Amino acid sequence: MKLIITGGAGFIGSNLILHIFEKYPEWTIYNIDKLTYASDRNYLNPIKHSERYHFKKVDLVDRLAVQEVVKSYRPNAVIHLAAESHVDNSIHGPEPFIQSNVVGTFNILEECRQLWVQEPEEFAGARFLHVSTDEVYGELEEDGYFTEQTPYAPNSPYSASKAASDFIVRSYFQTYGMNVVTTNCSNNYGPHQHDEKLIPTVIRSAMQLKEIPIYGKGENIRDWLFVKDHCSAIEEVFLAGRAGQTYNIGGNNEWKNIDLVHKICEILNKHIDKGPEGDYKNLISFVTDRLGHDFRYAIDASKIKDELGWEPNPDFDGMLEETVLWYVNKYKSLLKINETS
Repeated sequence: MKLIITGGAGFIGSNLILHIFEKYPEWTIYNIDKLTYASDRNYLNPIKHSERYHFKKVDLVDRLAVQEVVKSYRPNAVIHLAAESHVDNSIHGPEPFIQSNVVGTFNILEECRQLWVQEPEEFAGARFLHVSTDEVYGELEEDGYFTEQTPYAPNSPYSASKAASDFIVRSYFQTYGMNVVTTNCSNNYGPHQHDEKLIPTVIRSAMQLKEIPIYGKGENIRDWLFVKDHCSAIEEVFLAGRAGQTYNIGGNNEWKNIDLVHKICEILNKHIDKGPEGDYKNLISFVTDRLGHDFRYAIDASKIKDELGWEPNPDFDGMLEETVLWYVNKYKSLLKINETS
């Protein structure tokens, strides 16, 4: 297998590369990444000298560069994760999201199609897996879940750009019969997530004894999915998902933002010096909600469970503690926190 993974220096992509590298020793992995502010190649240092792993800096918006990479590597599989993903940034500056998520997706998809069509025998069974988000579905009220039949209703420039890319990928199956499959996942958490995201921000702020910012009243609800579970789900869909289909991937693990932050603070209280007045919860500060902030996301993952037998790990407390301690270790040398246990 010659597999291109786009965005492999990002949070999910780097975890996926390590997962596949360990599990499939006969596969060669080509990591192409633009290396934006959210990228970090250090997480892949354990494999960077392997003959089975190759990295190339590529901006998917550059069509000629994408064409050169596809013709050079001649992949028979692509897992496409590269995307601008921070919602707040999309609100303040939407253009990079349209370019990267829409134009970039088209470029890699079209170059693969042209290669695979030109040599159908060589690339029989070649597959393109597009990784997307549950935010394309918009907002849920108190009840109900997103399914693969939920109409798209994106509410931010980020989610709109991902919805557009989903439709482009779908059209390549409907129009050309290309072997594509799409996944839409809930909120990921785990090691190596960029500092701007919620969980790292809470931990870093707490360890610096700064205010922990929470949008609104912290009532927004998200379904949290451990990144390693997400990687195993992508693997299952890539190997056995039906062409042209979409599979929702969720953790069956809904939490209000405020309740999640409380759990993180309790883990910090347990493992490092306690915060002000003996509790990091005292650092919580409520800030003005962002524009277009959806109230609730929740995934119905019964399709991937029924068809492919995938299930998320139910031990959220254990995986959250593992995640928090990973960030405690990351930030410890800078912030010089004394451990108490």
